[in-house]
Amino acid sequence: MAVLVVTGTGTEIGKTVTTAAVAALALDAGRRVAVLKPAQTGVAPGDPGDVDEVARLAGPVTRSELARYPEPLAPDTAARRCGLPPVGHREVAEEAARLAAGHDLVLVEGAGGLLVRLDAAGHTLADAALAMRAAGLPAEVLAVAPAGLGTLNGAALTAEALRARGLPLLGLVVGSWPADPDLAARCNLADLPAVTGAPLLGALPAGCAASGGPGFLSAARAGLSPRLGGTWDASAFTAAHAAPPPLPAV
Repeated sequence: MAVLVVTGTGTEIGKTVTTAAVAALALDAGRRVAVLKPAQTGVAPGDPGDVDEVARLAGPVTRSELARYPEPLAPDTAARRCGLPPVGHREVAEEAARLAAGHDLVLVEGAGGLLVRLDAAGHTLADAALAMRAAGLPAEVLAVAPAGLGTLNGAALTAEALRARGLPLLGLVVGSWPADPDLAARCNLADLPAVTGAPLLGALPAGCAASGGPGFLSAARAGLSPRLGGTWDASAFTAAHAAPPPLPAV
């Protein structure tokens, strides 16, 4: 995982917390970590962005933000509305390569989902990942999904889009696992791997980003699988949250 591209099936589903959790575990293992946010939207100049939140939670990561737009919109739309230039997919790949030269792990956190437009030509985070791989970077994709009803379609579409482009999906993480999961969330633990063809690599507890430091590191370790540096076991977690028997047919 020299470069790990973190995308989501939507927005506000835990991508930044997941990025921070992966970063925290890598830092704890003695690795040099950089976090790249190609386009930060919805944040005013001088205010902390997603890379700053990762640093707050995980610790001393190298932070890189290529562009910032004030309105909470897709990067292409946000750039046009404020009259600033968009971020090009090759620019993202070049910055990832620069960071990879001096770090053991580069985390690239997208805005929204995989196919959100970066520029007027329609380039996306997927195109940036392809450009990274064309440049020789072993970039893989980690998808973050919500726990409950409606997540399966977005996860399946994300996986299909990655397969169509020849991009490897490392796995999925549930970005915010509720303290009292409903039936859909419980069923999704088995259904997410089935509809995506990719393993479930973690389920981070809701509210774990309330504070950084040792508490967040412990939550990251317990909520992410060994593939991401943690101890979370998908089979055991799925069994522990098994759905109750179905209701009898009427």
